[in-house]
Amino acid sequence: METTSASAHAPAASPDREARLARVQRRTMIVLVISQIVGTVGVGVAPSIGVLLAGEVTQNEAWAGLARTASTLGAALLGMPLGNLAARRGRRFALTTGWLVAAVGAAILIPAAQWDLVVPLFIGLLLIGSGSAVSLQSRFAATDLAEPRHKARSLALIVWVGTIGSVLGPNLGAPGDLIGSVTGLTVYAGAFLIAAVCLALAGLVVFLVLRPDPLLLLNETSGAARAAKPTRKGGRFAPIFAEIRTNRPARIAVVAILTAQIVMVSIMTMTPVHMVHQGGTVNLVGITISLHVLGMYVLAPVVGWFTDRYGHRFSIWTGIVVFLASLVFGAVWPDRTGWIIASLILLGVGWSFVNVAGSALFASTVDADVRASSQGGVDALANLCGAIAAFLAGPLLAVSSFATLSILAMIVLIPLVLFVIRRLPAHQEEKAGSL
Repeated sequence: METTSASAHAPAASPDREARLARVQRRTMIVLVISQIVGTVGVGVAPSIGVLLAGEVTQNEAWAGLARTASTLGAALLGMPLGNLAARRGRRFALTTGWLVAAVGAAILIPAAQWDLVVPLFIGLLLIGSGSAVSLQSRFAATDLAEPRHKARSLALIVWVGTIGSVLGPNLGAPGDLIGSVTGLTVYAGAFLIAAVCLALAGLVVFLVLRPDPLLLLNETSGAARAAKPTRKGGRFAPIFAEIRTNRPARIAVVAILTAQIVMVSIMTMTPVHMVHQGGTVNLVGITISLHVLGMYVLAPVVGWFTDRYGHRFSIWTGIVVFLASLVFGAVWPDRTGWIIASLILLGVGWSFVNVAGSALFASTVDADVRASSQGGVDALANLCGAIAAFLAGPLLAVSSFATLSILAMIVLIPLVLFVIRRLPAHQEEKAGSL
C-alpha cells in the first residue's frame, strides 16, 4: 500500500482560493516568526541557566545530570501529545497549549531557584521542555500551506529565527540580576521570571492571531472533512510507525532526522567536557558552543533554498559530507583546539542540512490524515534519541576518548547513507519532490 501526500489528492484550486491560501500563509509565517523569537528566548534558559541551577540545587552530580536532561525528556514526552492535539484541534490550539505549558514550567522554576527546591526543579524543567517541542512543531506549521517548491524555505525560516532565542536565552542572567535587585529574587529566579513572561506571550500571540488555522484550512482545502483522530491501538507512536512502514520517502526522512540528532547531540554534549580536560577555559568553551549554535541555525534559510532548488536527496548528502568532515577533525586532531572548534561549527552545519531536508521531506510526503500526529511523533523520537545519546556519550567518553566517540558517530551515519543511496521508484521520486 502506497502512502501519498495530501497535495496529490487536493482538488484543483481556483485563483481566488489560491490567493486566499497565499494570504493566510503570509499571515501564518508572520505569527510563527514572532512567537518563535519570543518563545525561544524562554526556551533558551533551560540548557544554560537551568543546567547551572540543577548543579546548585541538587549539590549532587548524579542528580544534577538527571536534571540537565529533564527538559529534553520533557520535549520528548510532550511532542506526541501536542502533535495529536494539532491533529484534533489544529495548530493554533496545539501551539498555544505548548507555549503555555512551558510558561507554567518556567513559573514553577522561580520558587525552585529562589528556595533551592528539588522536586519543583525537576517538574519545572520537564514542563519547560514543552517549549522545545512546540518550537519544533512550529517549523512543520510553516509548511502546511506553503507551496511545494517553497516548503523547505518556509520551514528553514522558522528554524533560523530560533537562533535569536538560542543566543538571548542563555544570557538572561544579566537582566535576571537586574530584576533581582528590584524584587529580591535570585539571579536564577529573575531569569526564569523573564522566561515565563516570554513563553506566555508567545502562547498569547498564537492564540489571538493565528487565524484561520493553517492545518485546519489545509484539511479543508485537500478535501479532508476533518483531521483524523489519533488511534490508541498500537501505542502513541502508531501513526509514525505506520508511515515508516508504508511510506519510503517518509521513512528516509525519519532516519535522517533521528540520525542528525544523535550525531549532533552526542558530540556537542561531550565537547565542553573534553575541552576542559584539555585545559580549555570556560570562556573558550562558551565561544565554541556559541559558534556551534550559529552553525546549526544561521545558514538555515540558505539550506532551505538549497533543498528546494536541488532536492532533498542532494541536501541530505551534503549534510552527510559535512558531518563526516566534522567527525574526521574530531577523530584525527582531538587535542587541537582550533580543529575542535572547526569540528563543532561543521557539526552544526551538517545538522542543519540533514535536519531541514529531512523535516521538509517528511512534511511533503506524510499522509494528510496523520500529518500532525506523525510530525509530533518524529519530534518526540528525535528528542528521545537526543536524550539517550547525551546520556550514553558521557560513559563512552570516560572509558575511551573523544576520537573514539567521533568514530562511533561516523558509524551511526552508515544506515542513513544506505537509505539515501538507494533510488526510489519513479512514482515515489515524483511524490517526494525530486528526492
